Amino acid sequence: MGCIETLKYEILLSRCTFKDAKEFIKGEFEEVHEVPPGYRIFNVFLIGVPPIFIGVDGDRVIFPYTKPCHGTFVLRIEGTEEIERLRMER
Repeated sequence: MGCIETLKYEILLSRCTFKDAKEFIKGEFEEVHEVPPGYRIFNVFLIGVPPIFIGVDGDRVIFPYTKPCHGTFVLRIEGTEEIERLRMER
């Protein structure tokens, strides 16, 4: 399993609810993909209330990441390979 801490990321929203993360991503980004809980991105598994929204902004991926004991964060990470995989799975 991967570790988000090893990646260069930007926090767009911190310590939010699953609903807040979903509404933020859906409202702020034109390209949005729905994935089920357990979806693997950057070698980590996403948890949350289905569906989980993942946004695409240029070459960056925007997604909710829940860190146990710390809450849910919306992160932006460069990830052209992840974007290609998301688009192919549509």
